[in-house]
Amino acid sequence: MAEVSEVLMSVLSTIRVPRPGDRVHKDECALSFSSPESEGGLYVCMNSFLGFGSQYVDRHHTRSGQRAYLHISQTRKAPKEDDENSGSGDPPKKKPTRLAIGIEGGFNVEQEQYEEEVKVVLFPDRQEVTSDDLATMPDVVRERVSLAMAGLMSADSVSHALQVQQWDGELRAESRHAVELEQLNNGTKIPPSGWRCEVCDLQENLWMNLSDGRVFCGRRYFDGSGGNNHALLHFQQTGHPLAVKLGTITPDGGDVYSYDEDDMVLDPKLPEHLSHFGIDMMTMEKTEHTMTELEIAVNQRVGEWEVIQESGATLRPLSGPGLTGMKNLGNSCYLNSVMQVLFTVPDFQSKYVSNIDKIFNEAPSDPTQDFKTQVAKLGYGLLSGEYSKPAPDPGEGSEPSSEPRGDQVGIAARMFKALVGRGHPEFSTNRQQDAQEFLLHFINMVERNCRSGVNPSEAFRFLVEERIVCQQSQKAKYTQRVDYILQLPVPMDQATNTEELQEAERRREEADSSGAPTPAPVRACIPFTACMAALSEPETLTDFWSSAAQAKTTATKTTRFASFPDHMVIQVKKFTFGQDWVPKKLDVSIDVPDTLDLTALRATGQQPGEELLPEVAPPPLMTPDVEVKAPVLDDSTVSQLCEMGFPLEACRKAVYYTGNTGIDAAMNWVMGHMDDPDFSAPLVLPGTSSAPGTTPTESFSEEHLATIVSMGFSRDQATRALRATSNVLERAVDWIFSHLDDLESMEVSEGGRSAAESEGSREPPPGPKVRDGPGKYELFAFISHMGTSTMCGHYVCHIKKDQQWVIFNDQKVCASEKPPKDLGYLYFYRRVTE
Repeated sequence: MAEVSEVLMSVLSTIRVPRPGDRVHKDECALSFSSPESEGGLYVCMNSFLGFGSQYVDRHHTRSGQRAYLHISQTRKAPKEDDENSGSGDPPKKKPTRLAIGIEGGFNVEQEQYEEEVKVVLFPDRQEVTSDDLATMPDVVRERVSLAMAGLMSADSVSHALQVQQWDGELRAESRHAVELEQLNNGTKIPPSGWRCEVCDLQENLWMNLSDGRVFCGRRYFDGSGGNNHALLHFQQTGHPLAVKLGTITPDGGDVYSYDEDDMVLDPKLPEHLSHFGIDMMTMEKTEHTMTELEIAVNQRVGEWEVIQESGATLRPLSGPGLTGMKNLGNSCYLNSVMQVLFTVPDFQSKYVSNIDKIFNEAPSDPTQDFKTQVAKLGYGLLSGEYSKPAPDPGEGSEPSSEPRGDQVGIAARMFKALVGRGHPEFSTNRQQDAQEFLLHFINMVERNCRSGVNPSEAFRFLVEERIVCQQSQKAKYTQRVDYILQLPVPMDQATNTEELQEAERRREEADSSGAPTPAPVRACIPFTACMAALSEPETLTDFWSSAAQAKTTATKTTRFASFPDHMVIQVKKFTFGQDWVPKKLDVSIDVPDTLDLTALRATGQQPGEELLPEVAPPPLMTPDVEVKAPVLDDSTVSQLCEMGFPLEACRKAVYYTGNTGIDAAMNWVMGHMDDPDFSAPLVLPGTSSAPGTTPTESFSEEHLATIVSMGFSRDQATRALRATSNVLERAVDWIFSHLDDLESMEVSEGGRSAAESEGSREPPPGPKVRDGPGKYELFAFISHMGTSTMCGHYVCHIKKDQQWVIFNDQKVCASEKPPKDLGYLYFYRRVTE
């Protein structure tokens, strides 16, 4: 022990006590998914606080020279017997009474119980020092090492800090209307029972307006149930903002909704406001479900999701290489599904997994912050099979379940999720996200990190050719742009079960008028051929400025493929906006084929004898005698549009071209111009040139330009970024990284090219590198979404492995019996080689 004491004394200066702000990785290895529970435990460097599994700790010691590591080993405890145990072997699941996670009454988040062993290990000889051993060592050694051990064990790990352990969906803000709410002295008194909607006589889901005491039914839900929106209509007609749900009022309060703030709120003066209409809150009893109880019921209901999750069948669990489940970290199923599919693509496998040793050897001192390292770690974790093991039985000593569960230990991609979401307003949160948006976000990160070298995202990259023909001059204009996803429209008017849909709507209306239960909704059946026809048919542009006619006229736009990628991703455009601009999801079934031939949609380029439109800029939006002034745009309207997910420049143009007349007019402009070739291009203000480069009236900071150029971009690209963001450096840097494809294809998009020229020169097209080949494909994966919008619900993916469809539902990996190919959201095809 004296020898060990001497070694500790020699490395004492390298042993640190964690301070606030230090990143402590004591739950997960930086290079694998080993944890304290894994075989061999986890070694935490007592200087850098990085964690390493037993297979990687020697590598870190050799590279860093650090010798002292805190070894943490955990063994799962057997669960305690519970009186409420049903005898099934599973822990009793108490019914949630609160829309929350990780707090009393909320949804259960099982916290594992462990026996923990902690000791210091000195490398390279792996000499072990326990707390008892420290007691026999010199004071200076004992105190310093004991403090470091205690500090490490008490510090919050990075993964713990990033993961939401507690979430309360019932926390409500006080309404800004509550304190000074105007209440009409109209003599209205509300009886204690027998309420009905004043418009439709509905007797449930009733809301009393707190300004005038009138009673109306609530909103209609996505499935046709609920009310008939009469309370909402009353607010739109009167502007009275607050309403209380009748039947939820008790001495403790009631459900209050603010239509103006569009949220459930607190009303601190609720007793006074109710008393105004003759309601004594202290004597009321609850007779209706609160909104929280209704939301809890929705979160527990799985019937409408059974088809996609195949929960009606007994599925055979699978495990092994390429069959590894991923833990849900709190609404991370969108990430899980996308990454499962991407690592079935050979390009991603060869880039990150085949080269994993080289990547790890070249990793920086903190590999947790290195994109390439963390992607390689995730890919190896999914493909190696090391973590594809059945999850331990939830109840030790209990009777085995009669049906296989399919759950795995799986991997928890916490470091990866934190890294790819860092700085992003949505993906850095634990809210549900759109899988398609995350796919593009991740591809964008791959592009940024593979600017030199092999780029696996090329597997999805393709060129789109847009041909616009002026109907007055019959001259054409060709542009090309880069894309990664084919967006497939859903023509609802082409449903093959129209009569059935009409009958279902008639039954729903009858149920609404009679107060009967709402019948089950009927899903529209849309032929895939109809979707492809809608994609390929020409689009009419009614406000096209023709450089040949020197005037606005009508034009037709046709979109075709200038190249076919190795892997084609198709997004079914299920998510749209209603007439009230509320996002909604189309409930459709589409007979998506196993094989796909897109050959007929290949672009042909300029036709023989076809004339091109002159490259002349449109006239400035002013009269010659008007002084040139930059327009003042309504920043609030621009911000509202940006928050909906539209590009900044498109939002600025929408506000400019609608004359600052408000959000509705701007939104109409956006929806009418989303497919314009220059939809996301910078707004060209009056008096400025539309050509690339700096206009005579522009002046950009040379310092800002130099900063962006130093990042590897050209001066023209830096100028374009600063122009698009009003010369604000921080915004320009963010803009340029989110528009890499636009920047790299500037020459292609602006000039266009003809197929004849391309064939004649035998040179690759300008702009980003694209692969090309036959347009014949076979389906190998699809991602499905369950829920009413991309901001809620659940994602699973189905992947074809060795001619067998496999369902990946977070940690559950099973052989698929009936893959619901007609209900997918994102479809992944690979080229069929002849």
